[in-house]
Amino acid sequence: MADKMEFQGVYAQPPYRVLIVDDMPFHRMLEKEILEAPKYLVAEASNGAEALEMLRNQEFDVILMDKRMPVMDGDEACRRIREDLHEMMIPVIMVTGDGDSDNLVASMSAGATDFIRKPYNPVELVARVDAAVSHKRLTDQMESAESILFALARMVEAKDENTGDHCSRLAYKGMVFGQALGLGAQECLALQRGGVLHDIGKLGIPESILLKPGKLTEEEWVVMRQHTIIGEQLCSQLKSMSLTVKIIRSHHERWDGSGYPDGIAGQEIPLVARAFQILDIHDALSYARPYKPAMPSDEVIAILEEETRRGWRDPELMAVFIGLLRSNAALFEPPKTQGEDFGFSIFDAIANAASSGV
Repeated sequence: MADKMEFQGVYAQPPYRVLIVDDMPFHRMLEKEILEAPKYLVAEASNGAEALEMLRNQEFDVILMDKRMPVMDGDEACRRIREDLHEMMIPVIMVTGDGDSDNLVASMSAGATDFIRKPYNPVELVARVDAAVSHKRLTDQMESAESILFALARMVEAKDENTGDHCSRLAYKGMVFGQALGLGAQECLALQRGGVLHDIGKLGIPESILLKPGKLTEEEWVVMRQHTIIGEQLCSQLKSMSLTVKIIRSHHERWDGSGYPDGIAGQEIPLVARAFQILDIHDALSYARPYKPAMPSDEVIAILEEETRRGWRDPELMAVFIGLLRSNAALFEPPKTQGEDFGFSIFDAIANAASSGV
């Protein structure tokens, strides 16, 4: 499994890792001759089952998959790659002598991302492989950058021993509340990511202020409020974070315009930020901190309603949220194991290395 642990930045240049899957040795040899070293590093499998076993232990940039093979054909192998191995991003180019459009549609439905017909021009094969690898590398780099941001956010959370699993709970609650509001998949994902990343800007706040046990002075609050702007700057270079950045910058704004950093009001505050701040406050009130016990649900609801009357929260969103709490409070309780990692793997690796002196 060592190949799986390599940092994606290593793959910025050739060799490109190609897996050729074909039951005919002659066809594998032909493709291997076209995809010459040192630009391409080629591995071979004689059927889909063999390819799956290789994919469990090695990392590839692209798969050239023959459609018709014994033991396991190309379509079934594609389905297993996507469903069993959960390899959703690796490109699979189906190589086929069948020109029937229905069969090609079936292959794409099974998980193939492109196809090339036999006999093919070697130049075309190289072009298809290079285009697939380019897309894969770009995706890998984006995922690596996102993972590092999530790990940094976990470090912020770890510094403050008072917050516990606050971020993981918010990530789960964000998904649940977004779905309840009928938001789209991208908005729900932004709420999940915002749960972890909303305070990442605290990386830029001096620890003397961030971890101060008593009340902050007005001058210290000026510095602390900068974490929303610092967080935005850290995450804004990734287009995939464009919605999440709105949460990071605006989750301390208030409906009446008395919040920070911009003092915007009402629907000027992005919807995802208005939804997220309700979750953030609810979680902070509902769980114990060294300076306060966990509050019962009735008290939490009373505080949320009071803040809404004071003009701090979006009244329509708050009405939906409180309605959900009263009808099914368990809806917002995260399961013991959550599906998303959101930076834990990298953070744990760093923490383990530090504790072992590596």
